[in-house]
Amino acid sequence: MQKILIVEDDPIIQDLVYATLAGDLRYQLLQAREGQSGLQLAQTEHPSIILLDLDLPLLGGLELCRSLKADPSYSQVKVIMLTALSQPADIERGEQAGADAYLVKPFSPLNLLRKIDRMLEIS
Repeated sequence: MQKILIVEDDPIIQDLVYATLAGDLRYQLLQAREGQSGLQLAQTEHPSIILLDLDLPLLGGLELCRSLKADPSYSQVKVIMLTALSQPADIERGEQAGADAYLVKPFSPLNLLRKIDRMLEIS
């Protein structure tokens, strides 16, 4: 079973992502509403994928991504940024932080599922 960590401070988006993935028995879903607890969960639970908002309280998504990707124990974790920030500079900052993929809100739940499947195929 693959662990997926959802780090999202907007309860509506977090609930949408959770509902999109909850029916798939291949996934164990973990949730955090701010960056610091997201980092702690990532370090203790070792998820395969992190669905990560950029704009988070206590520790931003870019910082969380950089921290994990810099640590060899977690560098293989796939990070998919889920954010409303859609400018090329925003996407570039996400890539520079180590994000493996980038989805702009609002996003299609079907596109999210496809992106997760692709990420799991390459890991």
